Amino acid sequence: MTRRPLIFHGAIIHSRGESELEILENATLAIDGSGCIVAFKRSPDDATPIPALNDPQVHHLVRGEFLMPGFVDTHNHAPQWPMRGLGQGLHILNWLDQVTFPVEARFADPVYARKTYEHTVADFLRQGITTASYYSSRHAEATCILADVCLEKGQRAFIGKCNMDRNAPEYICEESAQVSLRETRECIAHIRDLPGCADPTQALVKPVLTPRFAISCTPELLAGLGEIMKSDVDLAMQTHFNEAQQEIDATRQLFADFKDKSEADLYESFGLLGPRSILAHCTIMTDYDKERLQALECGVAHCPVANMTVGGGFMVAPVRDFLRRGIKVGLGTDSGGGWASQMLSVIRQAMIASNAREVLSEGDDKGLLLEEAFYLATLGGARVLCLENRVGSFAVGKEFDASWVMTTSGLWSAMTPIEDQDSLRTMFEKFVMTGDDRNIHRVYVRGRQVSGST
Repeated sequence: MTRRPLIFHGAIIHSRGESELEILENATLAIDGSGCIVAFKRSPDDATPIPALNDPQVHHLVRGEFLMPGFVDTHNHAPQWPMRGLGQGLHILNWLDQVTFPVEARFADPVYARKTYEHTVADFLRQGITTASYYSSRHAEATCILADVCLEKGQRAFIGKCNMDRNAPEYICEESAQVSLRETRECIAHIRDLPGCADPTQALVKPVLTPRFAISCTPELLAGLGEIMKSDVDLAMQTHFNEAQQEIDATRQLFADFKDKSEADLYESFGLLGPRSILAHCTIMTDYDKERLQALECGVAHCPVANMTVGGGFMVAPVRDFLRRGIKVGLGTDSGGGWASQMLSVIRQAMIASNAREVLSEGDDKGLLLEEAFYLATLGGARVLCLENRVGSFAVGKEFDASWVMTTSGLWSAMTPIEDQDSLRTMFEKFVMTGDDRNIHRVYVRGRQVSGST
């Protein structure tokens, strides 16, 4: 869909690499009617020409305002949005039985699913999360509804029907592997039939295979999902990986052939690991695990809020070591295991977790810098989802997914007030570390305003 072009003059902040934050005081960004960035002048002295655009909307950002890329949430359970904060401190399998499964069972009702998902997607958009990789419940109709809602509201999303044909209560467990696979194919077809989603290189909403984890899937189901993935070069896969000791022990008991091996060996044997694999958590990792993820080019969804509150222990993923090895890493809210729907909270907790990891590693794994944590929430997450050529930073040719931030000087938000002497870098740091959704004035996906003030 063609929209009115946009031109922004003012402060722009984005990542150019893992630790390279570009902070521009007076830049110009031009976006055409298709939502693509067509020009980026880094200063008034920059000779980059601005192409002629038909009747563009021109915005001049004042001091204290800046543009930043939209956040990328690499791990999110959409049906758990209404249960955030519940069951904190429970071990993972107990938390699923006591809290999660009863909530997810409600999504058998399509009326409830639509009402809840409309609130869910709107909430994440207002937090500046322009891309999300969603687990749906195991219900095919609700999964299709989630995809419909994301497209209607304009959120870039990966949508996956959760596969689980064993080790779940009868009221939510799938009937069989065959039924699970059939419904998965139906959901993939529905998503690709949505307007503008047939071409995976242009689709706003994309399907993703979603085995909950090995514990809840029979070998027949995992093998079937692997066959689907191998036959479809554009299809991603997401699952939980080495999340907690309780989960790892249960997996080894179920798959006796892998009791002395890695979960990487298990998933790889079913054809489910590769560059399009999104592995959530990865908190308890051997060197062998890391070597396999690096060799297979898998991506890690780091979920520090959930890892410190649900699962059974203070679990700190070795993010510094992942980055050192060249493994793709992004951040995930893990909403409902994570109590926050705000990526800002996840950034802050990622920095806290990395400081803990520095202590645990006796100084070998240094804590994350602000620049690095912001990278994980934007361009790093885009890499995990294989979208780095489309979103995650402001490069010419990419699509304009962005938040227009307004910092504050009074009591209007929780943010540390800006002062006259503050540099743009200082204002950015105050926003990231203390701001909230009240500081996010507008949110754009592919050049379309999807949240914020009109």
